[in-house]
Amino acid sequence: MSKLAVIQKLEAKQLKKNTAQFRIGDSIRVHTRIIEGEKERIQVFTGTVIARKGAGVSETFSVHRVAYGEGMERVFLLHSPRIAKIEVIKEGDVRRSKLYYLRGTSGKASKVKARIGTRPSKATQAAEEVVEVENEETAASPAE
Repeated sequence: MSKLAVIQKLEAKQLKKNTAQFRIGDSIRVHTRIIEGEKERIQVFTGTVIARKGAGVSETFSVHRVAYGEGMERVFLLHSPRIAKIEVIKEGDVRRSKLYYLRGTSGKASKVKARIGTRPSKATQAAEEVVEVENEETAASPAE
């Protein structure tokens, strides 16, 4: 087995199976595991995705937010075991792959348009499927 094949096999084991589907411009909430001594807690970082880079295990995304008048940015590894969960709060409609221009803005200038006609979330799809199955069962049962 070649070195490249061994590396690809190891990387495939490291990839997360169920990563959240988000794009540039989306507002997300990243739940990160923080270890302090022997205690572990979850810290939430909320902001707008301004960049995604890389592929495979080394894929990263940058999240930008303004808190207390100070802009801050954080880069996360997408497949990191430290990331507990990624929630999409609002889907944004942008025409660029990198939103670095948001770094120096605040207030209305830092707004990202909301995407209209967004794809439904997995939870919404699952709920709709349950309703469809229930409707089929009631239609299939004989009327008395």
